Amino acid sequence: MASRGAVREMDRKVRALPLSGHVGLDALPDQLVNKSLGQGFCFNLLCVGETGIGKSTLMNTLFSTDFENLESPHFEPRGKLRARTYGLRENGVQLKLTIVSTIGFGDQMNQQDSYQPIVDYVDAQFESFLQEELKIKRSLHNYHDSRVHVCLYFIAPSGHSLKSLDLVTMKKLDRKVNVIPVIAKSDTISRAELHSFKMKIMSELVSSGVQIYQFPTDDETVAGINGVMNGHLPFAVVGSTEAINVGNKLVRGRQYPWGVVQVENGSHCDFVKLREMLISVNMNDLREQTHARHYELYRRCRLQEMGFRDTEPNRKPASLHQTYTARRQEYLREFHGVEEEMKQMFVQKVKRTEAELKDAEEELQFRFERMKRLHQQEKKRLEEKRRILEEDMNSFNKMRAAVELLQAPSFSTAGKKDKDHKNSGFL
Repeated sequence: MASRGAVREMDRKVRALPLSGHVGLDALPDQLVNKSLGQGFCFNLLCVGETGIGKSTLMNTLFSTDFENLESPHFEPRGKLRARTYGLRENGVQLKLTIVSTIGFGDQMNQQDSYQPIVDYVDAQFESFLQEELKIKRSLHNYHDSRVHVCLYFIAPSGHSLKSLDLVTMKKLDRKVNVIPVIAKSDTISRAELHSFKMKIMSELVSSGVQIYQFPTDDETVAGINGVMNGHLPFAVVGSTEAINVGNKLVRGRQYPWGVVQVENGSHCDFVKLREMLISVNMNDLREQTHARHYELYRRCRLQEMGFRDTEPNRKPASLHQTYTARRQEYLREFHGVEEEMKQMFVQKVKRTEAELKDAEEELQFRFERMKRLHQQEKKRLEEKRRILEEDMNSFNKMRAAVELLQAPSFSTAGKKDKDHKNSGFL
């Protein structure tokens, strides 16, 4: 409040002086226009909707061109996003267009976290821009700004009510991006059902606290048309790039057995309203809202997480150097605390390991001593058996020698008798 008061005080001190001749101040708008035309513009559009709802067809119809479209199956294990950047040119105005489309959104049985990849992508673009801003040497003049400027949320033309996934996803995105709901393939339901469906959608969005993008009415030049178009939300659209002859006129539409749905006919669908509001009237406001509202909210939250603040507790303006120093000291204290805690944990772990090793060593020593005792006992038993065996062998040898001695005289007597008998017979 003090800074605003100081600004008002400075405004009061500014004196208005008349010019006595032409100076050239009226050329400033032309200078801005020429600079903008030279640099070109960027516009990033996010399409959120289930597979096959007509996101790619509507983009081709919206920008009157054929973007590369890759068919996506219904069997993605997890939703993901695909970003494509194109360069468009119309009457000397260059536009770098980035179209981000969801793949596999809502196709899973468990749809609890289907919105998470979308939220992560939007936050990642904010974080990338913030990191570029925080650099010492910035290059924002040629930096490719990938922040999402608008999200077209495609609603299935059921005619009943919004799905829980639709409400949850839009609620998660409304503070991060400008959300514009559209009813896709609106030619599949009748006019009365479509009107009732629109009323039901807006009622459910209000009761759920979802804040969709409202076309601004503070500018007098567009206040009238924007105020009227806010009453047409959500837009019921039909997309088609097929050219069909209707009478003597070639129009874009869809051919049915009962007739032709003309895409650019306001009585058939709201496609022209969407294109006019999105591109011709409010594209710059969408870009400004993204930077001034959604990105600033993200930036403020991130800087507060880093410890930065605008004022000190005593209401004095905070110095960036002081804030950085204080935050650095806080980080150092936290780091030293974590380091000391890790040291204590390491010491305790080393002690536990040493105790475990000591217990294991004692166990091994005990087992070694026991095995040693068993080995000595077994050795004694073997020596005793060997001694007994040697005694048995000695006894056996003695008995054998005795037997041989006893048998020796009998052998000699028998030999003598045989000799005498032979001699007597010979005679």
